[in-house]
Amino acid sequence: MSLKVLIVEDDNISKNFLELLIKPLSSKIIIAKDGKEAIQLYVDNQDINLILMDIKMPEMDGYEATRQIRKMNKDVIIIAQTAYSLVGDRDKSLEAGCNDYITKPIFRDKLMNLIHKYFHEI
Repeated sequence: MSLKVLIVEDDNISKNFLELLIKPLSSKIIIAKDGKEAIQLYVDNQDINLILMDIKMPEMDGYEATRQIRKMNKDVIIIAQTAYSLVGDRDKSLEAGCNDYITKPIFRDKLMNLIHKYFHEI
């Protein structure tokens, strides 16, 4: 299986890093710079398998973007990613509808294990 991935990230360095990590697993990578763009790109590409959702972004944060995407699809895998690992952030991400949560800096092995948790055949 090859994944169609939406990376939602407003920081170019983080976006490029995630793209590099995900490339071997993906058939297509789509990039959004904020939550509003992520929702529109999801509407246009509802066959996306995985969303890597930054939480802190301009325009619309990752929590709200996740809630909006969940109204359209309850099953797409959404992994929250944030540099702000405060007590309660994981719970807040899960309550918004994320399947899981990873803190920055993101380590390749940790991200790959998380992806394999949801996509066993990769």
